Amino acid sequence: MRKLVECVPNFSEGVDENIISQITGQIETVKNVRLIDVDPGRATNRTVVTFVGEPEDVIEAAFRAVKKAQELIDMRNHKGAHPRFGATDVCPLVPVSNITMEETVEYAHKLGKRIGDELGIPVFAYEFAATEEKRRSLANCRKGEYEALKERITSDEWKPDFGPAKWNESIAKSGVTAVGARNFLVAYNVNLNTTSVRRANSIAFDVREAGRVKREGDPVSGKKMLDEHGEPVRIPGKLKKVRGIGWFIEEYGIAQISMNLTDISVTSIHEAFDAVYESAHERGLRVTGSELVGVVPLKAMIEAGKHYLRLQNRSTGIPDSEIIKIAVKSLGLDDLYPFEADKKIIEYILKDEDPNALVNKTLTGFANETASESPAPGGGSIAAYMGALGSALATMVANLSSHKRGWDDRCPEFSAWAEKGKYYQEALMKKVDEDTKAFNCIMDAFKMAKGTEEEKKERKEAIDNATKYATEVPFETMKLCYESMEVMKAMAEIGNPNSVTDAGVGALAARSGVIGALLNVKINAADLTDKAFAEKILKDGEEIKQKAIAMEQEIMKIVESKI
Repeated sequence: MRKLVECVPNFSEGVDENIISQITGQIETVKNVRLIDVDPGRATNRTVVTFVGEPEDVIEAAFRAVKKAQELIDMRNHKGAHPRFGATDVCPLVPVSNITMEETVEYAHKLGKRIGDELGIPVFAYEFAATEEKRRSLANCRKGEYEALKERITSDEWKPDFGPAKWNESIAKSGVTAVGARNFLVAYNVNLNTTSVRRANSIAFDVREAGRVKREGDPVSGKKMLDEHGEPVRIPGKLKKVRGIGWFIEEYGIAQISMNLTDISVTSIHEAFDAVYESAHERGLRVTGSELVGVVPLKAMIEAGKHYLRLQNRSTGIPDSEIIKIAVKSLGLDDLYPFEADKKIIEYILKDEDPNALVNKTLTGFANETASESPAPGGGSIAAYMGALGSALATMVANLSSHKRGWDDRCPEFSAWAEKGKYYQEALMKKVDEDTKAFNCIMDAFKMAKGTEEEKKERKEAIDNATKYATEVPFETMKLCYESMEVMKAMAEIGNPNSVTDAGVGALAARSGVIGALLNVKINAADLTDKAFAEKILKDGEEIKQKAIAMEQEIMKIVESKI
């Protein structure tokens, strides 16, 4: 599973397209980083850039962009409507998938230190990356903006976290950069069947965290109530980490609730939609759909789809494409224009479909490729595919059981089994191509040069590493196939009796996957130079094989007893 982070640097140039393109061009020089959006603002004289990739690649791309901005932007001449204090004003990292906030903070600090050390730019760490509480707020770090930097960075209180704490000509030109780690922000609008901005605002005040100002007497026109500090007293809204306002969209002729969900781990997309729906209904209005501005993590869409499936008492152990379809329809994301998952979901934007991947072939194409004179795909890939089909059958039984008439109260139970089966299916599908890749690694190692002693040494080391990898992959396939049999057994015991034979066929496929994968473990382990590793993996593999055979026999007894 790839670790993905988003980076959203803001550069203090929104007018000169040549400068902007040179900066973004640096991002595009880093392999495996995808530039998603470039949004220049003339009035703010600021460009917001969004790109995504694996952490090390992202911080490399960010560093190159910061370096180019330092070279091209002179903050001594900068004017704009937006607060700013540096050529690269802010550079936040955002965890997208398979990475924790703690890990993201480490990468933010690594990036900040490199900017400070190598470019001589003072860096403040903010949000989750902050080194002290008062620095969590970007506004605090940027107080006084560029004009206050000379005094601030040389003070003990606001000494930069990284880089020099002195004023010189280089810093006068580049200013300071804030590097942070924050949660994913989603720009999300909900559509109403009204043209009234006032009524849309009423709903926005109901749901946004800041709520509305408390007034004496009439809640709309009454005098504002103030606290002891002279600040307006507020009635908080329903949703935490949500900013919102009502507005009218001429293009579509409707009013919307425009929201920024600043932390979707606190308030999700579907929670925001449901809250607006309830408030609109209470006020005699109807929600007609919604709109995602920019991109969204896959997890957010999957969570939304599962939420609405559970409300329908339906299984959540179905393919992601079906879950996303439920999310799109439930949220009305296709109300104003078609929702294109491959352009809106980050993981799908980054997905590079390999036309030669085995899992992308038709059934006939896969069989023909296997039958060809090429040695790959071979038994390891077929073993993984058998296991994946076995898991798919078990998942099917779970889904059929969850939807069986009269079993509505058992839907959550079968949904959980379906999710488990889906996990094994997806994991084993990945092994189909990984096994072929492992074989090709061995072939590539054997093709390495062996003219000199150094080359011979490197070649032998590469062959050993590739052989070990080619032994580990089918061993992992074995484990997945065996573990998946838990789902088949459960479905044979408690699943829809009309589908009990499907659970049985699934068990046969999984057992065959175990035995087939073990054959590949054995043939590759025979060439391992690490004999202790080879002995252990063969011993463990034989134990898994015997367990799988015993499990298959147990499942088949259950199946035969119910036919």
